[in-house]
Amino acid sequence: MTTPPPDRGWRGTPDLWLDAAHALLLEAGVDAVKVAPLAQRLGLSRTSFYHHFPDREALLAALIARWEAKNTANLLARCAAYAETLAEAMLNVFDCWIDPALFDSAMEFALRNWALTAPDLAQKLAETDAVRLAALTALFRRFGRDATEADTRARVVYLTQIGYISLRSTEPLALRLARIPTYVEAFTGTPPTPAEIARFTARHMP
Repeated sequence: MTTPPPDRGWRGTPDLWLDAAHALLLEAGVDAVKVAPLAQRLGLSRTSFYHHFPDREALLAALIARWEAKNTANLLARCAAYAETLAEAMLNVFDCWIDPALFDSAMEFALRNWALTAPDLAQKLAETDAVRLAALTALFRRFGRDATEADTRARVVYLTQIGYISLRSTEPLALRLARIPTYVEAFTGTPPTPAEIARFTARHMP
C-alpha cells in the first residue's frame, strides 16, 4: 500500500490565482502581473503558483481566455438573443453595456492597453473586433437592413461603446438608463416602445 504524500498546505486554486491576476491587471497593467506580487497578495508561497500554472505566460493566457469567455461570448449571445423588433434586439445588446456580470468594461480597457505593447494580443483583439462586428451586423440583417446599412450601423454601435470604454466614461445608472431610448433610436432608426423600455429597465434597476 502506497503511503500518501504529506500535506504541504493549501496552495489556493487556479481561480484564486486568476482572480488575483485579474485584479492586479486592472489596477496596474500587465507588467504588474507577476508571480511574486500575486503570491504576496494571496499570502501564499511562489511555489504554490506553479502547482496550478507552469509559468507566467500560462497565467496571462488564462486571463485572455477569461476575457474572451466573458466579454465576447456574452456579447455574441446577446446579439443572437430572441427579439420581436430591432429596437428590442438592440436593448438585448445594451444589457452588456449596463450589466458588469455580462461584460467587464474594465477588463476590456486593460486588454486594449496591454495589446499596445503585445503584437500577438493586438492581432487577437483585431480578430475579436471583427467577430463582434459581424455579430452586430447579422443582428441588423436579421431585421431586414441591407448589407451596407447593417455594417455601418453595427460599427456605430460598437465603436461608440468602445469609445465609452477607452475614455473610461462613467455616469450614474439612472442617467444612462434615461439615455437608452434615444441611443436605441439613434443606432437603429427605430424608437423602442414604452413596454420594451420598461422591460429593459426592470432588468437593470436594483
